[in-house]
Amino acid sequence: MQLSATFLGMAVLAQSVSAHYIFSKLVVDNKVSNDWQYIRETTRDKCYMPTKFSSTFDNLTPSDNDFRCNLGSFSNAAKTEVAEIAAGDSIAMKLFYDSTIAHPGPGQVFMSKAPTGNVKEYEGDGEWFKIWETTLCNKNADLTKDAWCAWGQSQFEFQIPEDTPAGEYLVRAEHIGLHGAQANEAEFFYSCAQVKVTGNGNGTPSTTYSIPGLYNEGMTLFNGANLWVDSADTIMKDIADTPIGDEAWSGGNGGQSSSTGSSSASISPSATPEAWNKFTCGSSGQK
Repeated sequence: MQLSATFLGMAVLAQSVSAHYIFSKLVVDNKVSNDWQYIRETTRDKCYMPTKFSSTFDNLTPSDNDFRCNLGSFSNAAKTEVAEIAAGDSIAMKLFYDSTIAHPGPGQVFMSKAPTGNVKEYEGDGEWFKIWETTLCNKNADLTKDAWCAWGQSQFEFQIPEDTPAGEYLVRAEHIGLHGAQANEAEFFYSCAQVKVTGNGNGTPSTTYSIPGLYNEGMTLFNGANLWVDSADTIMKDIADTPIGDEAWSGGNGGQSSSTGSSSASISPSATPEAWNKFTCGSSGQK
């Protein structure tokens, strides 16, 4: 019996670790970049570990400045390249090692313009606006798994709104695992790409956010929501009570709804924990 309990514990631990991930590649014109070529590299020893409000790793929470682009990432901004993208084009932010999202929860993408025109000097302390989101695809499916559009995806593909003004921006992709939200342990996985948007866009998003300040520990979605007990309608209400429920900006002067359906991503086999252990934050240039 003791052996069975030990084996079960190891199996649960392995499942938990193998479900972790981080956005490390940018896909432009269907070409996949190197890890950290255009995405700011975190200084965490284990890059794929999530940020949480409680039971934290590296003492980082969503209330800290590094929740903008991940722990220590601004220290690597100068060496991170800037990808040129035309407003209206679609790009993707891809997970490391072709891993896939194996936690239930929503995904979203935010942008923030560098006020000086140089994104390598920008800490992300200005205004952010949301351009893409994905939540539930099938309310009748398993809320702990494939009811969520992001489940099993290896990248988030999205369009830079055609009305986006030219300039240099941070593009922040984020997925939130809600499997531990009932115990105040929602898990946040996120990274920032550095891009230069070209074109003649002159739109203005009406809804903007500050990071930190985007989320707080009192939001039921992150502290109290229970995917094993709550209904899909209850979870969607919890989502609506957070910025995740706000409309994503798709152009013009105001908030306009963008698609919340499929992440439009290819699905690849999840990387093994053994492979992940070889993926360190000092591994720039890996493919």
